[in-house]
Amino acid sequence: MASPATAFERTSGWRVSAGLAGRMFAAADRATAAAGVDGWLLIVVVGLVAFGLVMVYSASEALGYLWYGNPNYFFEHQLVGVGLGAAGMVLAARIDYHRLRRLAKPAMAVMLVALVVVLLPHIGSEHNGAQRWFQFGPLSVQPSAVAVAVAIVFCARWIDDRASKLRSLHGVRDYIVVMVALLGLILAERDLGSTIVIAAVGFVMLALGGALKRHLVLLLAFLGGVGFLLVSLVSYRADRLAHFLNPCADALGSGFQNCQALLALGSGGIGGVGLGNSVLKYEWLPEAHTDFIFAIIGEELGLIGTVAVVAAFLFLAWRGVRASLRAPDQFGALLAGGITAWICVEAFINVGAVTGVIPTTGIPLPFISYGGTALATCLVGVGVLCNISAQGRRQGAAGRAGVDRWRWDGGTPDPGAGRGPGAARRRSRR
Repeated sequence: MASPATAFERTSGWRVSAGLAGRMFAAADRATAAAGVDGWLLIVVVGLVAFGLVMVYSASEALGYLWYGNPNYFFEHQLVGVGLGAAGMVLAARIDYHRLRRLAKPAMAVMLVALVVVLLPHIGSEHNGAQRWFQFGPLSVQPSAVAVAVAIVFCARWIDDRASKLRSLHGVRDYIVVMVALLGLILAERDLGSTIVIAAVGFVMLALGGALKRHLVLLLAFLGGVGFLLVSLVSYRADRLAHFLNPCADALGSGFQNCQALLALGSGGIGGVGLGNSVLKYEWLPEAHTDFIFAIIGEELGLIGTVAVVAAFLFLAWRGVRASLRAPDQFGALLAGGITAWICVEAFINVGAVTGVIPTTGIPLPFISYGGTALATCLVGVGVLCNISAQGRRQGAAGRAGVDRWRWDGGTPDPGAGRGPGAARRRSRR
């Protein structure tokens, strides 16, 4: 089946992506020079966003033409998300991340209200049986996508304020109660994917905050039991689990999407069929431009393209961990660790679901999948990560937090950490 877009439209769309990528790389270079932020982190994020624009255009041109008579429909809407996210990222990178402490509680209160309001009839927008969007003309906003970022800021402050209490079971219990209130509302919207992401990120932040290993093991067992109940007691989730165990048992029915994703990956081989030449994107693979865009990458760019994407996320994870280790204080270390875990957990879940390693949960691929709210929120999170990295680099080893976020023993892997003027000021505040 031939593409509904003309060759001129296809070429012009990719030229727009390339031009935007060039401007974003130039902006990243200027921002790096001016603010001293992690240039490598910016480069990998900008590269993923630019690549995502190209793949969204390639994967959605047929649907845009069939549904809206415009092959550029989804690409144009993604550009809006890129613009808003880029502006938010620059702003977040320039504002001291410590100001987020004061916004943590009000932002969480507003988020809880939004999660309740979106469930009200005639207010929230419903799609595929899930009511989790606010519709503003052609644009839609998903509160649960923003809730992940808000939860990270709130949990970072909560843990930082109660660091000593987290080494007791009562402190961990209070933390779980706070998280359950948020996760319950998101589950009410039938958004299991965001629930899993927030739970995983919350667990990572609790570990970074100094919780005892035995408490973490108990919490992990509790989360596993709750997850099993959430899946087994809801029919469509149980079906997803059954498809995961045997995806091609009903290849033309309930397992259609999973099998088509594997077919797309297998069709690409080593080098792929060529950019823009996918066959599965012509409505053979549902959600090809959103949750299953990784399968289109595999089909068009082959194993080389998929490995490059995974390598980019691994590189981003390394820079995020580095920023967390070099943060000036525990609040910054928790924020950086939470943001890094958020992006990497989503990437792992998406890639795992597409490749059949884990059951499908409906999580998009960060920076690449179509979805303006998720993209803009991730870019703002990267801006905060850049700010933490920049402050850590400017203050040096003497100004870093005097805690070890990774060994959970209260020590520090850096002999210079916690002994400079910045550490002295933190101790005096305590």
